[in-house]
Amino acid sequence: MAYTTIDDPSEYFHTQLYTGTGSTNAITNDANAGNFKPDWLWIKQRNTTRSHRLITSSFSSTYLQSNLSDAEASNDVVNSLDTDGFTLSSPASVNQSSGTYVAWQWKANGGTTSSNTDGSITSTVQANTTAGFSIVTYTGTGSNATVGHGLGKPLKFLIIKDRDASEGWIINSQILTGTTNGTLHFNTDAEYSGPSTQFQGTNPTSSVFYIGTAGNANTSGDNHIAYCFAEIKGYSKFGTYTGNGSADGTFVYTGFKPAYVLIKALDRTVEWTVMDNARDTFNPAAKQLSPNASDREYADAEHHAERDFLSNGFKLRGNANATNASSSNNYIYMAFAEHPFVSSKGVPATAR
Repeated sequence: MAYTTIDDPSEYFHTQLYTGTGSTNAITNDANAGNFKPDWLWIKQRNTTRSHRLITSSFSSTYLQSNLSDAEASNDVVNSLDTDGFTLSSPASVNQSSGTYVAWQWKANGGTTSSNTDGSITSTVQANTTAGFSIVTYTGTGSNATVGHGLGKPLKFLIIKDRDASEGWIINSQILTGTTNGTLHFNTDAEYSGPSTQFQGTNPTSSVFYIGTAGNANTSGDNHIAYCFAEIKGYSKFGTYTGNGSADGTFVYTGFKPAYVLIKALDRTVEWTVMDNARDTFNPAAKQLSPNASDREYADAEHHAERDFLSNGFKLRGNANATNASSSNNYIYMAFAEHPFVSSKGVPATAR
């Protein structure tokens, strides 16, 4: 059996850098293989303070902001999601003249959705079972419920946002921690908390995830969105690790050379951190952005959260509170591949 079913991860996840023009601006992806229409497009300006902009092809007329609890806003930033990228309008948040930006992109099903009746709530789903990613929309009931996700595999990472209200983002980290019914929040730097009423204390199955009575996951009558991830060998990995407080930091095995790594401390009030292989092409990766903050990008030698992207995982190279404080601190991570450790044809990943 082949090591992986995905030889070129850029068919399903891609990081694109671009410079703003201040006028209509068509961005063409420079992915290795699959120039794809982004179904989840996440844009952040790098060179100044600016909120994140998240566009989803299931309802591209609006956007969300990971660093804020705000309800969705009318989309005046992205004119279209294209077959090989996206076209921007003029707002500075995504297209300031000479501004520098990063766009993280995931492929689901090209915006084509279907009704899913696996749960007690009928959901609308666009699923990519090959890449283990689905975008789910549903209307809350206010009562304990289940929602179909369409992936056919148990979820390893689940992100939910109430689109209609100023409610915090909810990350179901109990899947990874094993701690009953706890949560993290994209829009804050708060530590892991639980128990809560968001997820009923029950992990997702291969067909549904469980939601409780809390407003941010299940407000009656409100529209909600869920970004659902199942783990795919050689392409995606979601897990936890323990820090060691050393510049010779913890090594985390993923089974691939990472293209993107998102980290959050479970037991510290400290920012989320994301690094990628487009903004840092050599080790150590040091250019950090925080999903919970509007801050500009900074070189993380300032904060000691550097990490090496290796052929089979990543290694922390600093003792930052956000990534590797000490052996008493635990972290959650989300990672996507540049190249599997070994392709289906037996080709190994090379080091950076």
